[in-house]
Amino acid sequence: MLALLLGSLLLPAMPGRAADAAPSSPSAMTAQQAQQVLGVLNDPQKRAEFTRTLTAIANGLPQAAPATPAAAATPPAASDKSDVALEPDSVGSDVLDELSTMRNGIVRQARSFAALFADLAFVGHWFRTELSDPASRHALFDAFGQAGLVILLALAAERGLSIALRRPLSSITARAVEAERRLNQRAAQVQAEDSASVPPGASQAERTVEDTRRQDDRKQVETLRIIRRFPFSLLHLLTKLLPVALFLGVGYAGAAFFGDNDQAELVTLTLANAYAAARGMYLLVETVLVPKSPTIRLCRASDRTARIITRWWNVLVAMPSIVVCLSTLGGLFHLAPRGTEALIRALVLAEHLMIAVFIWRIRHQMAASLQPPARFQKSAFWLFLGRLAQLWWLPAMVFDLALWLVWATHTRGGYAWIWRTTVLTIIVIVVSRVLSLLLFGAQNRLFHINDDVEARYPGLRARADYYYPYARRSLSALLVFATAVILLQAWGIPALSFFLHGELGTRIIAAILSILIAFTVAIVVWEVANAALQNQVNRYETSEQVSRAIRLRTVLPIIRTVLLTVIVIIVAVTTLSQIGLNVAPLLTGAGIMGAAIAFGSQSLVKDFITGFFMLVENAMQVGDWVTAGGVSGTVEHLSIRTLRLRTTSGDVHIIPFSSVTSIANTSRDYNVVIVSFMLDLSENPDRVASILADVVAGMRTDDLFAPLILSDFTFLGVDNADGNGAKFVGSFRTTPGSKWRVSREYYRRLGLRMVAEGVKFPIPTSISMMTNFGATPLMIGQAEPAAPANTNTAPAPLQPDPSHD
Repeated sequence: MLALLLGSLLLPAMPGRAADAAPSSPSAMTAQQAQQVLGVLNDPQKRAEFTRTLTAIANGLPQAAPATPAAAATPPAASDKSDVALEPDSVGSDVLDELSTMRNGIVRQARSFAALFADLAFVGHWFRTELSDPASRHALFDAFGQAGLVILLALAAERGLSIALRRPLSSITARAVEAERRLNQRAAQVQAEDSASVPPGASQAERTVEDTRRQDDRKQVETLRIIRRFPFSLLHLLTKLLPVALFLGVGYAGAAFFGDNDQAELVTLTLANAYAAARGMYLLVETVLVPKSPTIRLCRASDRTARIITRWWNVLVAMPSIVVCLSTLGGLFHLAPRGTEALIRALVLAEHLMIAVFIWRIRHQMAASLQPPARFQKSAFWLFLGRLAQLWWLPAMVFDLALWLVWATHTRGGYAWIWRTTVLTIIVIVVSRVLSLLLFGAQNRLFHINDDVEARYPGLRARADYYYPYARRSLSALLVFATAVILLQAWGIPALSFFLHGELGTRIIAAILSILIAFTVAIVVWEVANAALQNQVNRYETSEQVSRAIRLRTVLPIIRTVLLTVIVIIVAVTTLSQIGLNVAPLLTGAGIMGAAIAFGSQSLVKDFITGFFMLVENAMQVGDWVTAGGVSGTVEHLSIRTLRLRTTSGDVHIIPFSSVTSIANTSRDYNVVIVSFMLDLSENPDRVASILADVVAGMRTDDLFAPLILSDFTFLGVDNADGNGAKFVGSFRTTPGSKWRVSREYYRRLGLRMVAEGVKFPIPTSISMMTNFGATPLMIGQAEPAAPANTNTAPAPLQPDPSHD
């Protein structure tokens, strides 16, 4: 890449090479080329490579030709195959292009990051060179040996004075404890007086005023506590600084003895100043926290937190001291500036990593201290800030490492970018949370069904509660997506341009919106259809059209299944088409498969279609006595495909609807009991009709049979009269399914009544043919004498006798 860039810049300026340049080569530097050159100059590694390339060109050395692009070496056939496999305007091609660009950027950043430590190898080379040279090795050991001896003596003196000052420090702590005890006694006394000043029957306003006064008193006591602790803390700091001052004095005195050795003197002064500075910074923080003396602590922190912070701070302040030593002593021992910078970058990186570990170590303590007061925790906004404060360590770590990266790479405007990005991130998160609260509130009001609406549309509240979690999750996902896009834009990544103007981004947004609209419309259609069907069922039940309600309830699962299948297919096809899949082959294959299945299962399809129309037309219901497919029995179960009947013998017949040509339903509306029998021609029809009607009238007065008989007896007349007698016909109506029970009782009573009334029945004609001697002559049409009337019995009933009666 660098060779190509140099060629494009230098070839137009070289007279000898102008003829070899391509005709399309630019004659002037473009803005993109200028940006690339600027990037080369800002990168130390690329700048070194650029220098080596220019040196090679100046020396006339041949340069390696750039590698032939893979696309040029690809045969036309392969190129055509790749075009066929992945169309240029497909979603997959766009995604691969974006991923390739992202990968190249990550690799470039990783190489730039690794180049920061390339000079560490030079430091190792320098160290080996210094140790291999006797003069340099002697100077190095002599300077650091003498300086180390002085530093050890200074540390011993500091340690001795620190031990000697333990008693004064204990005395300071004891005085602070006594002052704290007196202050606590005074605070307790004031609190007792305030409690006694409020009478037991005080009003709420008086108690509120008194609570406000108590809070003010507590704040005053806390302020007074800090003020009284300050002198003890200052005296504690001065006492702790005395050993440091002694160390510094011993160090300077020891450096004064090395008047003839400038290197030893400079090393001693550098180490002494670095140690004193680090020790002083540590004592400043230790004075505020004072882990061993809580009574002179100037901040509200627990003993454990104070110990953790001071221990880590003691380690963290050591790194700046080492950096100061390296920056001062590097040039003293002939270490090149780039080697010193490499060491400093590595040490500062180690410092920032330790700070990141320290942030992780105190994350819980800081999160607890950043929580809002208890009186604000009921507010949703302050509750959000409290939850956000629990994640403070994550942006803190990113901010810490970003500061080092900007400093190490010498990025122009890097610190301004970090601060701007941090502020914009906080603003975006807060605004997003406020907007989410407003949108969630509006969503809650939208899904909240009051009592009036629930009374008007029963079941609407349950359906709204069912869809509310899904709607809230969808809204949360949209808010998170929008917040992420705006955050990326705030961080300098053109996310808005990608989603609003980029080809892939606009397709993603369009696909998401289309899928959401499809799901929303599908849910609305599903719920409206179900609500309409349920309202129709309720209307039938309230208007005493129970049979229609039962029929609709029977076919309701079938209608819902068909509707759900259609909705799922439409939504699935829409979703697949939006994510870039070609659904035409899928629909074609599904249609062919459906036709094949329907052709191979005609009987099954006929069962379903016939069953559906049987159920819609309410031909039968569970519990009816029907005759279907040549079988009579009670309907036990109805499905979309089969009918299950139980006969009087107890057998269960499962009949597919495709074999049912007609249905005789005995359990609908009413039944008719047909009375038909033969009587003697000598009987008076009117007398017999009155007997028949009287029996029915008697049964209608019976409490057991009165609800089962719907009409009086109707005499239809004499249907036939011949030599066998006269055929009397009549009828009366009963409730559905009770004609067999009523007819049995009716014939029982009718037989008894006819015997009592002496009703005559016809006697069959007999023929006697005598073949013996001179017996009685042949008689045709002559019968034997009739038996007494009371020996006659009623005829057997003519109707079936199902066991269910």
